[in-house]
This record gives sequence, C-alpha cells and structure tokens, in this order.
Amino acid sequence: MVSTSAAAAGQLRLVEAGGAAAPLRLELSGRWVVAQAAALDRQLAALPEAGGRVLDIDIGGIQAIDTVGAWLVHRTASRWHAAGGEARVVGASPEYEVLLGQVAKADREGPEAARPAGRLVRFVTGFGQSVSHMWSDALALIAFLGETMAALFRLAFVHPGRFRLTSTFAQMQKVGIEAMPIVGLISFLIGIVIAYQGVDQLAMFGAQIFVVNLVAISVLRELGILLTSIVVAGRSGSSFTAQIGSMKLNEEVDAMRTLGLDPIEVLVVPRVLALMVMLPCLTFFSDMMGLLGGMVMSWATLGIPPDVFMNRLSAAVGWKTFFVGIVKAPFFAVTIAVVGCLEGLRVSGGSESVGQRTTASVVKGIFLVIVLDAVFSIFFATIGI
Repeated sequence: MVSTSAAAAGQLRLVEAGGAAAPLRLELSGRWVVAQAAALDRQLAALPEAGGRVLDIDIGGIQAIDTVGAWLVHRTASRWHAAGGEARVVGASPEYEVLLGQVAKADREGPEAARPAGRLVRFVTGFGQSVSHMWSDALALIAFLGETMAALFRLAFVHPGRFRLTSTFAQMQKVGIEAMPIVGLISFLIGIVIAYQGVDQLAMFGAQIFVVNLVAISVLRELGILLTSIVVAGRSGSSFTAQIGSMKLNEEVDAMRTLGLDPIEVLVVPRVLALMVMLPCLTFFSDMMGLLGGMVMSWATLGIPPDVFMNRLSAAVGWKTFFVGIVKAPFFAVTIAVVGCLEGLRVSGGSESVGQRTTASVVKGIFLVIVLDAVFSIFFATIGI
C-alpha cells in the first residue's frame, strides 16, 4: 500500500464544467483502501452514463491507496471506456502510476471453466482408471512376490542364521492352531448342509446312498480348501495387514531399515512360511470335519451308520480326490500371506489407512483365491484328474 499520510475516508466528487459535451472531472481524495471499498463502490455506481464524453480521474488528492483502491480506479476507467467514453487518470504520483500499472496488468479474464463431462465420458474415464489401478496392483503384487521369494531363498541358502524360527512358530500358532475352532465349526456345518440338501434331491431318484459320494467329492475336492482359505484370508490376512500397518505408522519398519534389518526377512517371510505350513494342515482338518458333518446328517436322516458311511467313502473316492484339494493349499497360502503383508507395508498417513488397507487385503485375498481355484479346476480337468 502506498500512503502519503493518515487522513479521512475515501471520497470522490464529480465536477461538470461547461456544456453536455465538456469533459467531466472526477476528483478522488482521502484513503482508498480495502476498508473503504464498499462505500467507494456505492459512490462509483452512482456516476452518470459516459455518453461519449471524456472523464478525467484526478487521483492527486488520494492520501493512501492499496491494490483494492487501485483496482476501483482502474475498473472505473475501464467501464467508462466500455460505455463509449474516454477516461484518463491524471495527477498520479510515480508510486501510484506503478501500482495502477500492476493492477491493469493483472486485470485479465480467468481461464474458461471446464465443461462437466457427460455420463459416457465419466464412465469410460472411471473404467480406464479402474483398469489402470488393477494393472498397477498386479504388477506391485508380482514384484513383491519376487522380493519375498528372493528373501526366502537367501535365508535358506545364503544366510540361514538370520532365519527367525521363533517368530515363524509364533505365527504358525496364530494362523493355524488358533484358527482350528472356527474352521472346524464352519466345515462341520457345511458338511451337514451338503448332506441334507443332497438327500433331499437324491431321494427323487431313489439314490440317497450316493449322498456319501456327494459329500466326499464336494468337501475333499473343492469346499474344504476353499472355505478354509476364505476363512484364513479374512482372519489371518487381515491380521497381517493390521499388524504390519500399525508398525509402519509407528515407524518401526523405518527403524528396522535404519538398523540394517530387511523388513521382508523379519516380517514377511515368517508369516508366509507359517501359512504355507499351516494351511494344508487346516485344510486336512476342514476335510475331516466336513466329512464328519456329512456322516452325522446321513446317519440322522437316512439311518446310514458310521461304518457303512466309511466303507462307502473308501469306495467312492480315492487319493486323487484328496490330493486335488490339498495340493492347492500352499499356493493359496502364499497368495493370502503376500497380499496381506503387501497391503500392510502400503499403509501411510493415519489410522484410517490401516482400515482401508485391511479391507483391501481381505477382498483381494479372497478374490485371488477364487481365481486360482478356477485355474486349478481347469488344469485338473484338462489333465484328466
């Protein structure tokens, strides 16, 4: 703000000399500052129409002026020009001329507002962004899987002394032993449901005895491993993300790197190995509980005693059926563990990020397990198993 002295409020006075075609003189005085802007704007709005006349804006009486006051002067001159008249600013000191010049230079129209996109454009844009994010996530997951496998082989063959056996056993207890009640209960109930529904449908053909085949093949080949993996993805995968994410927020992961420790060796490898060992065990336990549920329901509804059920079971299924289910477990385990650990290491910002990454971990883990199960089904069907 350019100021010459402290004085009264801003004022203006219109002086008409001569006839209607004679030039007008607008004399400005006082303080033309932001505090006076509203009052000055009302006075300027009361000026007559230009009518092709000349207006001399005399700012020699202004005692103080800031950018707002300079803009009012500049706007008045511009509007007078636009209305067909001619406006001239006179009596300006060198400081005022510089200020008026800067305001005039900055007075230009802003960029045109972007037009709102149509529905089709928004749909295509959103679809493209989703595909781009999925592709980026897939690449990040593959890269992290490679880092994990490299760390695993490094610990196995190069630096076995750095392998954390205690941490691995602790994780095995958490993801395996402590998950047995929920896995067993769900599998037992699913076995009951399959047997009950199977009896109801097979009774129409007088083939109730084949409920044993239905329960055995469904549980051993698909449902045992699939249900177990989904439960583990929701229970252990989310736990991996929350644990590592909390450590990331507390800067414990950064502290490990500062101490020369590799977070993948310390945090990721024990969890991946624990799940690779325990998921096949949980799957076997799930298979047994599912068959038990089917046997109980068959005994209750058809009167098939347990010994007859077991004889029928041994005749209906072979080791291939059991193998088809159990062989998927290590692959599902690696997928769930890697997704959970990766999402945990991606946590940033605040605690809200932990919740978002935990949700993403469960959704991605279950989705990838189902995709892998479909791939395995096509593969086994192709090779005739």
